[in-house]
Amino acid sequence: MTARRLPLAISAGDPAGVGPELAVRGAASCPDDSFVLYGDARQLEALAAGVVKLCRVASAKEARERVSVIDCGAVGRAVLEAHAPTEVGGRAQLRALDAAAEAVADGAARALVTGPTSKEAISLSGVPFSGQTEHLARLAGLGADEVTMLFLGPRLSTGLVTTHHALRDVPGRITEERVMRTARHLAQALLALGRQAPRIVVAGLNPHAGEGGLFGDEEARVIGPAVTAARSVEPFVDGRASLEGPIGAETAFRWAADGRVDGVVAMTHDQGTIAAKLLDWGASVNVTWGLPFVRTSVDHGVAYDAARSGEVSVNGIDAAIAAARALVP
Repeated sequence: MTARRLPLAISAGDPAGVGPELAVRGAASCPDDSFVLYGDARQLEALAAGVVKLCRVASAKEARERVSVIDCGAVGRAVLEAHAPTEVGGRAQLRALDAAAEAVADGAARALVTGPTSKEAISLSGVPFSGQTEHLARLAGLGADEVTMLFLGPRLSTGLVTTHHALRDVPGRITEERVMRTARHLAQALLALGRQAPRIVVAGLNPHAGEGGLFGDEEARVIGPAVTAARSVEPFVDGRASLEGPIGAETAFRWAADGRVDGVVAMTHDQGTIAAKLLDWGASVNVTWGLPFVRTSVDHGVAYDAARSGEVSVNGIDAAIAAARALVP
């Protein structure tokens, strides 16, 4: 007898944004897999009417239908119609995220796909929150430096050395270990997705990678030594992937767009995400690498203005589901 394949867990994200609709439509568009949706069950059921049948369950272990839903608490019409961050909405999206992550960590679901959350709304609820990447690392008992925020797309795959930090703080947060970890995680992810001998290039922090020290010394002092050190560890030392750099960021991303390299290590959040959204908007997938389970997400925010407009694109959630399925068949 064939064992039942575990479902994918989808957290609905901010109930006032596009996340709940994406959760429903993403599950509906993938008929050969099963899902457990986490959020306001009444909202999800209303969105699913005429789209896909939902079955309420108390836990993922009870899920037997193709698409199940777990109620993480009703938020009320005022929150849904606010089209803005609210304290109640912040608590709701965090409950859904935590419950979905717990199901995957406990082995009741095989991967986590997250809808977009509002950092502002969650902060209004009184919980310190800098992003889902950092929050999931904390839930897993890991430090933020043990996981990497990746954006994987058809034209560009990039890993971020620093994530949600003020730009003035970034230079001090760039260390050899963080650069090495980001390069290693990016290569591992590409290999896991079937990329043969991925070529990774490391972007510099400063204009023209410092221009020999004229515009900053981070490349010579930290980033360059990190690249040299990373070549002596897997998967670079055994030739399964290659690593070069640092080079100017504009050149690094041009190489990626031209297909000369398979991935770029970016020093800052916007250095990587601007390129990802320009080259792969709607097709790039946010992956947290280094967790004890697979987590993927859309590459966009809560989009309050688009919620329940009838014009929500499912490209991002479809790509996130496809990536989760590829990483955990």
